[in-house]
Amino acid sequence: MLPLLVAAATLIDLSYPYDAKTLYWPTGGGDFQLKQLHYGKTDAGYFYSAYSFCTPEHGGTHMDAPIHFAEHGLTIDKIPAARLVGPAVVVDVREKARGDRDYRVTAQDLAGEEKARGRIPSGAIVILSTGWASRWPDRKAYFGDDKPGDASNLHFPGLSEEGARLLVSRKIAGVGLDTPSIDHGPSKDFIAHRVLMAADVYALENLAALDGLPARGAVIYALPMKIGGGSGAPVRVLAVLPER
Repeated sequence: MLPLLVAAATLIDLSYPYDAKTLYWPTGGGDFQLKQLHYGKTDAGYFYSAYSFCTPEHGGTHMDAPIHFAEHGLTIDKIPAARLVGPAVVVDVREKARGDRDYRVTAQDLAGEEKARGRIPSGAIVILSTGWASRWPDRKAYFGDDKPGDASNLHFPGLSEEGARLLVSRKIAGVGLDTPSIDHGPSKDFIAHRVLMAADVYALENLAALDGLPARGAVIYALPMKIGGGSGAPVRVLAVLPER
């Protein structure tokens, strides 16, 4: 069914590539490394290439598993596959984020979306569109600061505690956004993470190309690397848009 679905729809890649420009959390423990193991003709005469790579979990377009902020939460490999696919609900706060770089999406923002287009369905993947992707990969513009190893003075939009609690009450599968973190830059208690992940709701961070999504009607496929016991992983996020 999926090939037929994709053939009749538009597919949007909401992910950044992993490369030398990939942005990581300032205290995240490193950068993306790609090591060439072989590139060229073999002794047998055919072309062959192979690489090894190394990356912290939390950088680039990635998924936070619930265990990232919930001691007994699901690890990345234990998130049910059915929860990695869901209807997209896009909440557009770009105008508000332009006026306040530390804007937090409120319960009122979410209620306004529901008033306009109906209740957020169970199993939805809620996408918060802040416009922050336009700053990628400029570290200072994207994080609000570019001091290595220092996360004390960050500035970017996120989700409020009340907004997180409303989303949990809707029994969603996950929340994604186009900033470095579900919590806004100045957060020191990461309360949105804690509320969501206590309910086994995962997060998608550093999403790209959200401008192409409609408010409703798309289907999100968020497929992380299946790392045993991981608190997060690189993720390829695709949106399938319906026929027009």
